[in-house]
Amino acid sequence: MKKSICTYGLIPLRSEPREQAEMVSQILFGDAFEVLDETEKWIKVKLLDDGYEGWVDHKLVRKISEKEVDQWIKADKWIVPGPFVRVVSEPEKHTHIITGGSSIFFNGQDMNSFYIGSIEYYLSSNYNSNKKPKDLGEVAMSFINAPYIWGGKSFYGIDCSGLMQVVYKIMGHQLPRDASQQVELGEIVNFVEEAKLGDLAFFENEGGNITHVGMCLGKGEVIHASGRVRIDKFDHQGIYDEANKKYSHKLRVIKRVL
Repeated sequence: MKKSICTYGLIPLRSEPREQAEMVSQILFGDAFEVLDETEKWIKVKLLDDGYEGWVDHKLVRKISEKEVDQWIKADKWIVPGPFVRVVSEPEKHTHIITGGSSIFFNGQDMNSFYIGSIEYYLSSNYNSNKKPKDLGEVAMSFINAPYIWGGKSFYGIDCSGLMQVVYKIMGHQLPRDASQQVELGEIVNFVEEAKLGDLAFFENEGGNITHVGMCLGKGEVIHASGRVRIDKFDHQGIYDEANKKYSHKLRVIKRVL
């Protein structure tokens, strides 16, 4: 097996081949990946969209023909808008929660069903897959109050750079996984007052390392994952936590990536 597709709502991607290892990211439904290495219980993979690597439980990787995987990779896919949709697999009629940012290639009889390997899936509600989100702000707001989880990429738990990657992916733009990679993109916005919807604000620690990212909403507001996905005011100093009456993150730079 050289490649496969995630057929679960999400798969934890771990730094080492053991259950206690750090979760560095998550693989979302429909994400394709390359197999790099295998042990008896673990498989090391590389995601084909952002190049992220890690270990996944062997039991969560389905064997799919390379031809089918390649067809899936090349196809134009529907990116699930946040926060989630439900799909049902046949013939067991199992329900799956598919989170925002997941990828679906409607290769079935209509724009409601699809196959991965020998399994057929279909949307379990009347959700219109032709409906497109209005803008980045609408997508980001759909994750409001999602809890912060290091390495998370779903409404059930997400980190700051994962939120940015998923929101942009839903709107058709691929970002790298980590804030330290995302900051390398785009052009500098010189003043907070000039920041527009979709600009990314990056924040640093005392050592000068980029440790946090949020998306500008305009009017001095930023949406970010810190404890939970939330909206805060920010200025040239950083993010101001109104509840605690202090700055929580120090601003390093604002980048316009679109």
